Amino acid sequence: MTETLPHQVGPPEEARRPPEDRRHMIRRRALTLLTIVLLIGVPAGYLMISADQSRSSGREKEEKYSATGLSAAWPSKVQRRIYQVPIPHPAGKVAYYETNNWKTSRLYVQFETTAAGLDVFLAGVGVDRGDLKRDGITMSERDQNVSGWRFTGPGVWWGLKHPQKNPAPTQDIVVNLANPSLPMVYVVSRTVP
Repeated sequence: MTETLPHQVGPPEEARRPPEDRRHMIRRRALTLLTIVLLIGVPAGYLMISADQSRSSGREKEEKYSATGLSAAWPSKVQRRIYQVPIPHPAGKVAYYETNNWKTSRLYVQFETTAAGLDVFLAGVGVDRGDLKRDGITMSERDQNVSGWRFTGPGVWWGLKHPQKNPAPTQDIVVNLANPSLPMVYVVSRTVP
């Protein structure tokens, strides 16, 4: 009987390769590090920037909606359409504030316009100058407190209440005609859900 000799195995594959030179090893490690940074670092950085922007946006919205009184800006087109407040062009000193609760939603708007702009605004609401009454301060104390408007100072005040059938809004309008060529208009438009 013949004895079988164990099969002689040569050195492992790695042992037969020549040793890696230092430059190749450094380049390989650098590529590995770069890959890790790109796969982990870039998305992490993006998430941090995105979270910061989201947080900033949230703060701005919180400030906007927790403010009491008017913000110096135009109400959105949707707000102007819902509350039927057609601000004319040109208009300056535009400011607004919106409140909402389960009973009533209100949009407070002020703007300065020209004499022709006032006529355009009134026509857009569905009234005209003949409907304005001298010293007709139609806004409640509550609405004046919310908006910060005071109609007691100097001014030639004209106003009207424009009731409409639900779901159309009801508007209280006061106009300061102290300067007839640049009237200042104050509007509270209410909708009932």
